[in-house]
Amino acid sequence: MNVTDRNTRRLHIVTHGCQMNVYDSARMADVLAPLGYSTVDSPEGADMVIMNTCHIRERAAEKVFSALGRLRDLKEATGNRMMIAVTGCVAQAEGDILLKRAPYVDMVVGPQAYHRLPELIAQVHRGKGAVIDTDFPVEKKFDFLPDAAAPQGVIANLTIQEGCDKFCSFCVVPYTRGAEASRPVAGIVAEARRMVAQGTREIALLGQNVNAYHGEGPDGRIWSLARLLSELAEIPGLSRLRYTTSHPSDMTEELILAHRDNPALMPFLHLPVQSGSDKILAAMNRKHKADDFRRIVARLREVRPDMAFTSDFIIGHPGESDADFAATMALVRETGFALAYSFNYSPRPGTPAAGLAQIADEVKNARLYELQAELRRQQDAFNAATVGLNTPVLFTGLGRHPGQIAGRSLYAQPVVVDSPVELTGEIHAVKITQANPNSLLGTLLDKEKIAA
Repeated sequence: MNVTDRNTRRLHIVTHGCQMNVYDSARMADVLAPLGYSTVDSPEGADMVIMNTCHIRERAAEKVFSALGRLRDLKEATGNRMMIAVTGCVAQAEGDILLKRAPYVDMVVGPQAYHRLPELIAQVHRGKGAVIDTDFPVEKKFDFLPDAAAPQGVIANLTIQEGCDKFCSFCVVPYTRGAEASRPVAGIVAEARRMVAQGTREIALLGQNVNAYHGEGPDGRIWSLARLLSELAEIPGLSRLRYTTSHPSDMTEELILAHRDNPALMPFLHLPVQSGSDKILAAMNRKHKADDFRRIVARLREVRPDMAFTSDFIIGHPGESDADFAATMALVRETGFALAYSFNYSPRPGTPAAGLAQIADEVKNARLYELQAELRRQQDAFNAATVGLNTPVLFTGLGRHPGQIAGRSLYAQPVVVDSPVELTGEIHAVKITQANPNSLLGTLLDKEKIAA
């Protein structure tokens, strides 16, 4: 029987990369649900497999081709009935090459075309052969995506902005996601209300450059991220708000003050700085200096003393000297991070830095090892400092072991406590008793909800 004749079709989605890809994968499932597609946990026996890809890290495309080779075998086992789609940033950047190297792929779809998946599937079924859609359409995909069908969980992501106009020398995002585009306020608020009605209590607003948000408000004016956060905080039942990823150049005073004035906004900010050297920041085209980052951190700690930070660091960008790396280490030690992500620079085809003289791998590796050791020390110290403190925890579900429940602290740390009752979706006071490398253990202090 042809797959198009079935009432129920099995859909398996593999997601790589950032939180925005996780959100996109869920929305693709929503788009395909009216066609009878229901998600399954395994590609075996699936009618359609979507690989939602990321192009940020080195050898991303090669990893995709390796995974596609395994899917080819599964497709052949079904008599080529299984449909394979590649979506995301690798699809956008490598579309034509991808189809040449993997002709058994049925669809290649860029991040701006997910709302057209039903039409593309119809083209494949009509015998049009493999189809590719990596255009940046005039219409915005969020105007055409359906409402989220399934509950997103106690903690959920909500994309409010896509694309980036910064053109950092190392980054492919402007080429794969396009120019900055912000969703209208009304659609965001409506989606957030649906999430809360389905049990969500914490929402993280997502964007490649989220604090550059400039969406049209219901009053016809352009709203900032701070104003949007204020509007979302008024939704009954929504307890916590976060946003990621931010750019230092777009940390306005209005947004900084929101961390003081908006009780739903968590005191935890991901603010990538990438380097502590002004020379390297200029080479990266970051449009800010190290002292700009320091001033933002100091100002946020001034208005919200319990503020904590995470960041991103790229080590070994072309031109980075020992002195430049030392400047990065100085900034790290001065700032103190609750968590940070650090990577060796890897050239991304088509970006300005890719054609420059590269630093030897052994030099990059040694620097990265030193940086990561310091960041690990800071993370352990931050977690250890919570021992003995009472903190509000938003419980998200059962723990790994019987009798345990798990949740998240104000700083997104996993917290596990023993409890005989189910507390999912509730906030309770917990006394932290032990700090492990990647989680905290605690004791439930009360049986009443407390205000975050």
